[in-house]
Formats: sequence, structure tokens, C-alpha cells
Amino acid sequence: MFKWKPGRLFWKLLLALWISMILTITGAATYFHLTGMTPPEDARIARIGVLPIVPLVSAGIAILITGLALAWYLSRPLQHLHWALHRMAEGRLDTRVQPLMGNRSDEIVDLAHDFDRMATQLQQLTESRSILLHDISHELRSPLTRIQAAIGLLRQDSTQTDAMISRIERESERLDALIEELLTLHRIESGSVEVAHERVDVVELLHAIAEDADFEARASSRSVAIDAPDRFISNVNGELIYRAFENVIRNAVKFSPEGATVEIHARVTGHGRALETLVRDRGPGVPPDMLKAIFQPFTRVEGSEPIRGVGLGLAIAQRAIEMHGGRVNAALREGGGLEVFLVLPLEGKD
Repeated sequence: MFKWKPGRLFWKLLLALWISMILTITGAATYFHLTGMTPPEDARIARIGVLPIVPLVSAGIAILITGLALAWYLSRPLQHLHWALHRMAEGRLDTRVQPLMGNRSDEIVDLAHDFDRMATQLQQLTESRSILLHDISHELRSPLTRIQAAIGLLRQDSTQTDAMISRIERESERLDALIEELLTLHRIESGSVEVAHERVDVVELLHAIAEDADFEARASSRSVAIDAPDRFISNVNGELIYRAFENVIRNAVKFSPEGATVEIHARVTGHGRALETLVRDRGPGVPPDMLKAIFQPFTRVEGSEPIRGVGLGLAIAQRAIEMHGGRVNAALREGGGLEVFLVLPLEGKD
């Protein structure tokens, strides 16, 4: 619990006000002395030199009361901030200081508001990191557990060698893919990836992704159709942009029912300054309150458990596009399904 006590700033402000009063009195006395003028004589008025005592005492009391009030008013909220910073340093990220400011409305309250916003962001970041670490541990443990189970069965019954080796290979591939996506996500979030270092025809890249996705989708009675302009050349990290579009398109294919077609519509906007791409599917969609959450790592929609994946694809896609100054968002498609909208500018962020 915060307890206020006079600090150094309080006494400095009070001293400054007292000094200002003393200088004012000294200036008045000096003026009378240099000019030879004196206030009207009155034997009933006690004086210190040429200055009457009563006004001096009244001024001193007024300055004392005003100084105490002003020093308290200015130093108290700063002590609140000092207390909150100490709690933050101790790891108590739920500390908020603005409620302690009362009905004040000044720059110190603005500082308190900025502090609370920073504390909220740090708390959310720390909590998300903890959740991410838990999810990573879970995702790594699952295939390792299945590999250990397959090895155990193989030792018990050597006749299942081929089946168990196939299982181990699949789980090893799953682990490799998970680690690769985690490394990609880490490189993006840490800023260790170069953004604009090559000129890439993004439309050509889209066609290549759509062709590969369509080839694989036809094995499960699905298809991919693309409608895009002739070209759109941008300064981007080709590998990241490829990964972003591929993750979104393959995710749409993965959740589409048999016989459905994933539609890709791309167009150049802003007088050639940006490429807008819309990827639409006829899958189950997501709850409206999860349209933003699906871009967070390891987010899985209820009911999607049978579909293979670790929940990193859309997170990587959004961060890769945003690194280039673009944006990604999702919306529910009329008639069922999901629409993912990607905007990539002509020149990526430096």
C-alpha cells in the first residue's frame, strides 16, 4: 500500500518559495534604502528597519501555507510513480498508478497514463510469452511421446517394424516442421530478418503457390483458383512473402470441405502502390470473437483438432506482411467460410 511522506522534491519546492519571498522582501528593503524613501510613519506599527512587521509575518504565513500545498500537490504524484516503478522492477506487472492520481488533469497524469499503458503492454507480453512457452512444450511433447510409444512397440513386436518406422518418420517430419516454423517466427519477431533486399514479382509468386496448392488439393477432391493481374514487382524478402501467402492459401485448402474451391483474388490498387489479395474458402470459419485471435501463435479453433497443424501458419503470415508495411485481417465469408485479406505495399518498410 502506498504511503506518502515528504521527499526531496517537496522540500526543494518549499525552499524555493521561501527564497522567492525573502528575495522579494530584500528587494523592497533595498529599494527604500537606496532611494532614501520610507513608508508613512506611524508609532503604533512595529517595524524591522523600514518594513512593518505585520505584513512581513502575514506574507511569511501565506508563503508557508501556499508552499506546503504546492509542494505536496507536485511531489505526491511523482512519489506515486516512484512507488509504481519499484513494484514493476519487482515483477508486479499488475501495478497501475493512474487510479491514485484522483481528479488531476495535467502533464503528470498524462505521464501516469503512459506508464499504465506501458505496464499493460508488458503484462500482456509476459503473459503471452508464458502461454507460448507452455504451448511450445506441449507441441514438442506430443510427437516425442508418439515416437517413444512407437519405439516401445517396436521393441515388443519386431513384426511391426515397417509401420513403426513410418510412424517415427512422420513424427520426425512434424517435429522438423514445428521447429522450422518456430525459428521463422522467432526471426521475424526479433527483427533479425532483412526486409527489402530483392525485387520480386509477387503475382508470379502467387501463381506458383496456387499451382502447387491446387495440385496437392486435387488429391482430396479440392481445388484452388486464382484471379490476379499480370505483375506486381515489389522490394521484399522473397522467402518471407512466399511463406506468408503459402501459409494462408494452404490453411484455406486444409479447412475446405471436399469438392470446394479456394478462391484467390488479387488486384493492384493505389495507382500501383499496393497489392491487395483476398483468399476465400468454404470451410467451417471461426467464431466472430476469434477473427483476431487466429493470428496468435498456437491458436486452435474448437472443432479443428482432427486437422493437422500447430497453429503457427497465420501468425507467421501476419507478422511477415506487417514487417513489409502491409496488413492482414480475416472476416467471415457470406454463406460460410473464411476470408483472409492481405495488403502488400510496393516498397517494404526499411
